[in-house]
Amino acid sequence: MATKTEAGVIGYLSHNVKESGRDPARTLTGFALAWIAFALIMWVLPAPEGLKPEGMAVLAIVVWASIMWVSEAMPVGITGIGIPTLLIITHALPWDKGKPPLAQVFSGFTSHVVWLLLFALMVGAIMQLLKLDRRIALSILDKVKASNVGRVIWGFFGVNLVLSFLIPAAVARSATLLPIIQGVTDLLGDSQREREAKKAIVIQTLVYGSMITGMFIMTAHLPNMILVEMFGKNGYNIGYLDWMLLQFPYLGMFVLTQWWVRYHFKTAGVEIAGGHGSIRKMHKDLGPTASGEWLLLLIFCGVALFFMLGKNSPIMKVHNLQLGIIALVGFLVLFIPGLFPFKWKQVQDRTMWGTFLLLGGALTMTSAMSKSGLAGWMADGIHGLVVGQSWWMVLLIMMVGTHIIRIGMLSNVAAVAMLAPILFELGKQLGLHPVAFTMLVADTDTFAYLLPTQITAAVVAYGTGSFSTVDYAKAGWVCILLAIAYGILIMAPWYAVLGMPVWDAAAPWPFAK
Repeated sequence: MATKTEAGVIGYLSHNVKESGRDPARTLTGFALAWIAFALIMWVLPAPEGLKPEGMAVLAIVVWASIMWVSEAMPVGITGIGIPTLLIITHALPWDKGKPPLAQVFSGFTSHVVWLLLFALMVGAIMQLLKLDRRIALSILDKVKASNVGRVIWGFFGVNLVLSFLIPAAVARSATLLPIIQGVTDLLGDSQREREAKKAIVIQTLVYGSMITGMFIMTAHLPNMILVEMFGKNGYNIGYLDWMLLQFPYLGMFVLTQWWVRYHFKTAGVEIAGGHGSIRKMHKDLGPTASGEWLLLLIFCGVALFFMLGKNSPIMKVHNLQLGIIALVGFLVLFIPGLFPFKWKQVQDRTMWGTFLLLGGALTMTSAMSKSGLAGWMADGIHGLVVGQSWWMVLLIMMVGTHIIRIGMLSNVAAVAMLAPILFELGKQLGLHPVAFTMLVADTDTFAYLLPTQITAAVVAYGTGSFSTVDYAKAGWVCILLAIAYGILIMAPWYAVLGMPVWDAAAPWPFAK
């Protein structure tokens, strides 16, 4: 209950917000600003030239959702489900004979990639219950004989890569690895060099490693799914293996960031107390691998194999099912009675339902921006700033602009949901390959490493207390510059080799449509 000093409505609300573990000033201010901005755009401000009323309504919803996501005034999943709700109430998408266009406003929640995500979330939940995630992490660290900081970081890179196949969302992987990483860093002492080493391990593994490996696997990073869904609706289908082929050079960014982090924090030669023996003991304490763990791996590998054998498979085509449909079949297998000794509530409590709702809302917002003309109108506004520039200069301007915008945004999912349709339209207007251009600019958002509040996985890492915001910024700004250069100098030529030259909008689509 609120105390006497917290009397009144504001005091009551502030007390409850504080009890929920959030900052009352940030939360309540963000909530009020979101609704004020929504009302101003909807009913007060005149529509800019070229923007239809439907686009103005969608703009109000986009601004509302962005402020909610930035301030965390409401859970991200509730904001996600609020997007289709407001699309209905505002008539942002035309009603048909007095009936709301439910199929359109909930299109994000019926997309096959949403069910693909939910399957991966369920697998992750069962894996946590089986403690398979801990076994995988310690097994890899044991195998690489992690006895110093460098080996530990590279070992956790392997862990992140393996877990990227099994656990969607970087924040989920960071949360999974958090207790293991803390167990390893606790083996370090309190000297200046060891404190710096702790910073390097936590930042490089929980943030950089989880984000970079997530770019490689379609299901491991929610922005990937937003892009795949949007491209598919525009006739540019990208399969599971196609995505891996397109994105695997990004794994090289871990090499570059690790080089910089090693230099910046001066971790060379810092040993782990007890060395490899301490990690081996933690691994052995888990005991032998249980039959349930092997069974879960078998089911997941079977489903993953079907992901790879669909349309346009370079291995062998055996079906035409979308990835999400295969995931739905995977649910039926995953919950065959007797396979695992867990109650549904145990699995349900460990499933990130907010992430599921966030992706559905983000996909709906992306679609609404395109259908209402808002994306095209915003692309028109940016067009004047970059028209006439060379393709690489356009990329540079947009990448830098993206990082400036991202300073105030927490969720890279929300950022990509907002930016993707604008980038796609802008690419077409500039005569650039819309898919290559959109991916290159959207991918740089993954490297928003200036403040811990820009990425949820970084918030998890910051919660360890191992580093300050200044430590994070000093390491992060160089990584941002490396990522921008990498996108232009490495990834753009790589896309061209695969048949997606960013400078040629007329290039035939290299994958099956």
